Amino acid sequence: MKKAFSQSLLTTILNGISILSLFFLAFSLYSYRNVNLQLDSAYEARFNLTYNANRFMNGSAYLTNEVRAFAATGLQEHYDNYWNEVNTLKNRDKGVATMQQIGITSAEQKMIDDMYTLSNQLVPLEDEAMKNVQNGKKEIALDYVYGIEYNDSISKINTMKEQFLSALDTRTAEHVELLKQNINQIRVQMILALSIVGIMQLCNMFLVRFKVLRPVMIVKRQMHEISQGNLSASFNLIPNTSEIGLLVNSIHETKRELKKYISDINMTLTQMAQGNMDLSIGNDYLGEFRPIQRAMAQILDSFNSALYQINKTSEQVSEESGKMSSSVQTLSDGAAEQAAAVQELSASIVEISKQVSNTSSDADNANKASEEAMKHLSECNEKMESLRLAIEEISSSSRQIGGITKTLEDISLQTNILALNASVEAARAGEAGKGFAVVAGEVQSLANKSTESAKNISLLIEKSIKQVQSGASLSVDTKNALINVISSSEQSSAMIERIASSATQQAESLEQITVGMNQISDVVQNNASTAEDTASSAQGLRHSAEDLKDSVHRFRLRNK
Repeated sequence: MKKAFSQSLLTTILNGISILSLFFLAFSLYSYRNVNLQLDSAYEARFNLTYNANRFMNGSAYLTNEVRAFAATGLQEHYDNYWNEVNTLKNRDKGVATMQQIGITSAEQKMIDDMYTLSNQLVPLEDEAMKNVQNGKKEIALDYVYGIEYNDSISKINTMKEQFLSALDTRTAEHVELLKQNINQIRVQMILALSIVGIMQLCNMFLVRFKVLRPVMIVKRQMHEISQGNLSASFNLIPNTSEIGLLVNSIHETKRELKKYISDINMTLTQMAQGNMDLSIGNDYLGEFRPIQRAMAQILDSFNSALYQINKTSEQVSEESGKMSSSVQTLSDGAAEQAAAVQELSASIVEISKQVSNTSSDADNANKASEEAMKHLSECNEKMESLRLAIEEISSSSRQIGGITKTLEDISLQTNILALNASVEAARAGEAGKGFAVVAGEVQSLANKSTESAKNISLLIEKSIKQVQSGASLSVDTKNALINVISSSEQSSAMIERIASSATQQAESLEQITVGMNQISDVVQNNASTAEDTASSAQGLRHSAEDLKDSVHRFRLRNK
């Protein structure tokens, strides 16, 4: 990841520099105020020093002027003014004291002391001058105050005054100038501090606008795209070690993770849609995506289990439907054979019925055609033997039909059980097992119909067996009668009426047998048709089971 200063650190640095600059500005303002106060004090001190220096000098000049005026005029007023200055006003002493209080240098103090010394040297001359004036000696007094010694002292004092004032003015002016320079320097510092604060704030504004707000707006738009499900929207911000860079890196990581999860889920669901259930869900899902991972794993497990059971059940259904189809086909073949045998038996019974009718009609001619009757009775005996054998075959076939009926009932029971199991498995499979549930329902319906048909066939067969037994009994009786007729042909005339009566009864019985055989024929035909339908349904069930098996085989399941 690219190295970069964090926005918070840059902001802290810029704000820290601004705060330090503001503190420096406040300190500069405080210093400016103090220097201004010092400058005002310096101006005031300069004025006071100059004023008191002039006061000191003016006091000395005043004494000189008053003593000279007194020496020249002799007026008492000048004398009093002199001594008033010396004893009361004391401007020289007060001026010096004030300058000392304000502050003067040692050189300046030495000048004052020198001026005091020179001034004190004039005091004796001034005293002598004033005494001479009082004594009326004005000229001598004027010589004292205008003499060379006095003038030299005055000149020296004036020179020293000028030097003192010049030194004092120079010193105070330098101090004032130094304070002015300090003020100007402080002003420059204040301007510099304000400039630094302004520059730092401009930098801070630039940083916030272009390094914080602009990326934040781009991040906002990107998060809006993500919230709309668009993970492919362009996001050109490059991650770095700054706070915004780390946020950008988090967004890139989030997009990568979401794309990875979506790709994994899409690939898994695509494989499942294509029938591949032999999949495994990785364990690298994080956070709120773990329930999705667990749900997909559960779905795969459920599909594998359900489809495995469907596959297993479809194989069982296919196998059982094959067996059922074979059994029903056998049943259908047996029913067809039975129908053919019943038709032949029915034809034979019709023929016997016709012959019995002929025998009854020809009973009156029995005596005349006894030999022919013997011949016909022999033929009847043979026919009756055939009838007995046919009835025994019918009885045997009926018992076989009873066995087949039992087989049909067993098949129906097994089909019902199979259909029930298929319905249960289809219910477990949910949506995927709806088609198989329809097939299971059809199989169950077919089983119910087969059970009902088997019961009907059983009832009809029982009835047929009873009628066949009755026919067998009648055939035995007929045969015995015919044997008696053959053995007693000589007594045929006497027994014509009984034979006619027996023939009539036989005709009626044969009619009943014919009706029963027609019913048996109908039942057998129905059984054959039902067996064919059952065989067709079983074959359809087998095909459906094969289709279901093929449909399940298109799913690749896990190895159990």
